Amino acid sequence: MERTGPIVRFSGLLAVCSATLLAAGALVAPAPAVAADADLVRNGGFEAGLDGWSCANSSGAAVSEPKRSGAFALKATPAGSDHAKCSQSVTVKPDSSYTLSAWVRGSYVYLGASGTGTTDVSTWTQSPEAWKQLTTTFTTGPSTTSVSVYTHGWYGTPDHYVDDLSLIGPGGEPVVIPAVPAGLRTTAVTSSSVALSWNAVSDASGYNVYRDGTKVATATGPSATATGLTASTTYSFQVTATNAAGESAKSAAVTATTTEGGGGGDTELPARALVGYLHSSFANGSGYTRMADVPDSWDVINLAFGEPTSVTSGDIRFALCPVAECPNVESEAEFKTAIKAKQAAGKKVLISIGGQNGQVRLDTTAARDAFVTSVSKIVDTYGLDGLDIDFEGHSLSLDTGDTDFRSPTTPVIVNLISAVKTLKAKYGPDFVLTMAPETFFVQLGYQFYGSGPWGGQDPRAGSYLPVIHALRDDLTLLHVQDYNSGPIMGLDNQYHSMGGADFHIAMTDMLLAGFPVAGDTSRVFPGLRPDQVAIGLPASPQAGNGHTSPAEVNKALDCLIEKTGCGSYRTHGTWSDLRGLMTWSINWDRFNNGEFSKNFDAYFGS
Repeated sequence: MERTGPIVRFSGLLAVCSATLLAAGALVAPAPAVAADADLVRNGGFEAGLDGWSCANSSGAAVSEPKRSGAFALKATPAGSDHAKCSQSVTVKPDSSYTLSAWVRGSYVYLGASGTGTTDVSTWTQSPEAWKQLTTTFTTGPSTTSVSVYTHGWYGTPDHYVDDLSLIGPGGEPVVIPAVPAGLRTTAVTSSSVALSWNAVSDASGYNVYRDGTKVATATGPSATATGLTASTTYSFQVTATNAAGESAKSAAVTATTTEGGGGGDTELPARALVGYLHSSFANGSGYTRMADVPDSWDVINLAFGEPTSVTSGDIRFALCPVAECPNVESEAEFKTAIKAKQAAGKKVLISIGGQNGQVRLDTTAARDAFVTSVSKIVDTYGLDGLDIDFEGHSLSLDTGDTDFRSPTTPVIVNLISAVKTLKAKYGPDFVLTMAPETFFVQLGYQFYGSGPWGGQDPRAGSYLPVIHALRDDLTLLHVQDYNSGPIMGLDNQYHSMGGADFHIAMTDMLLAGFPVAGDTSRVFPGLRPDQVAIGLPASPQAGNGHTSPAEVNKALDCLIEKTGCGSYRTHGTWSDLRGLMTWSINWDRFNNGEFSKNFDAYFGS
C-alpha cells in the first residue's frame, strides 16, 4: 500500500528490436519452382476471410480495400504490446526447400516461418506506401512435417496489409483430423474445480475442453483442470482432439458435482463486504485509530502490518504502534479485548503481511518454515481470523525461464504457496485468506509475464498470478489495488487509467472473465468467482494516487453488478455476486469524515 507502481523496463525489448532491424537482409529472390511444387498455404489471398489463419487478440480482418488482387486482403492492427501476428500451420516434407513470399504495404511488416527444424527465417520492410513483395527461403529439418508461416507488424505502429501470401514447395503427407478422445474421466473434484483426464489420441497436437457445451480450456496433453466453478453445482464436460487438419467431434460427456464450501471455506462474510486496513503498527498523517473505535461498517479489518526481521528471513513480527509515535494507542490487553468484541459482532480481523516497507522474499525452505511459524504465533497471540498477503516491491518476481503461471518454479513463488497452504491446513476451512496485489502484479500479466521471451522486461510483471491460481480454492477475497498504477490494458485491448469508473470496470472484469497470460491463448488465467473479488480503492485523495469519487465508484458498481451505465467498456458478464469494496484505509476514511464507508453503506442499503 501507499507506493508508486513499478514500470516495465523495455530496454531489453528495444535492444532486440534494434538487433532484428540490423540483422534483416536484402530481399531474397524466389527459387524457381519444380513440377512437384505447389502453393501450400490455405487462403493465402484472404478471399475466404481469415479461414485457415489465427490472428492474435483479434488483430486481423479481411478488407476489400486496399487489396493487391482478388476481392480481399488482410488488414492487421497492432495494439499496445500486441504486434498483430497472423499465422498458419502448414504441412511440409522433411529435408525439403521452400520459398515463402507475400505482398505487403503500410507500416513495418514482417514475414517469416518458424518450426523449420533448421534455421527459422524472417524478412521485413519499413512502411511501404505501395504493394511490395517480401520473399525468403528455408529448408526443413530431417524430421519436420509442419511449419508455422506468419506475418506481423511492430509494437505501436499503424495498420498494415498483406495479400497473396504463398509457400511454394513439395507438399507433405495430408494431415487427418484426429479421432474422438475416449476415456474421459474426473480425477479430482473440489468446491471450485474439476480435474479431468482422457486417453491420448494419436496425431493430436492439442485438446479442447468444453463445459456445458462451451469451450473453456485448451491442453497439450490428455489432462486439464476446469477452475472457477461454483460449489455444489453439477457440470457436464466433453473434450475434443485437434491438429493442423481441424478438430474432432466431442467426446462422450462426463458429469461432476463440485463439493460444498470452497473459496476460503465458510468464512461467514456478508454478501456485500467492506474491507479496510487499520494502521495498527505505525502512524501517518491520518492519525491512529484504536481497534475499539473502528466503525461498524467494516466487515474485514486488516491489521497493517506484519513485517519481516529481514527481507529473506521469513520471520514476521507485529507490534502495536509505539506510544511516542501514537500517543493514543491502546494497551495490548485493550487491543485483544477489542478484537474479540469485533469478532463477536461478526467482523473478521486479519494480520496483513508486507505493505510498502515490508519486503518478504521466501527464497529458501528455511524462510518458508519461519514464515509459517511466525505468522502462526501472531494469529494465536491475537486470536485472529486469518491472513492478508500484501506483498509489494520486490517481494515477488519470476526467475528467467519461469514462463507458465500454472506450474511455477521460482522459489519465492513456490515457497509462498506452500506456506499459505500449510497455514490454511493448520487452521481449517474457516481461516480467511485475502490478497491485495497491485495491478502491475496481476492485470499487467495480460501483456507481460516475467522477463518475457526476449528478456528485458521487469521480472515482477504478473508475478502474483501463479500464487492466486494455486490458492484459488483457498482464497476468500482478492482485492487488487486499483490505485498507484500506470495505465493498464484491458480485455478490449485499450489502455485504462486510474481515477474513474472505467478503470475499475475494466480491471475487475479481467479478474472475473479471466485472460490469456502474455497474450498466450494456451495459457489462460481462469476467472475467479464474483464472491471472491472486491475492488480496491483509496479512501481519500491523501491515501493514494487514483482516488475515485463516490459517484464514479457507484457507476463502476452499477456496471459490474447490473451491467448498466458501463460507458465504452463492455463487461464479459453480469457479476451480480461481486463481494464488495476494499480501501486503504480505515484511518484515511475517518480522516475524510467517513466518505468511503458511508457511500458503501448507502449504495448497498446497509
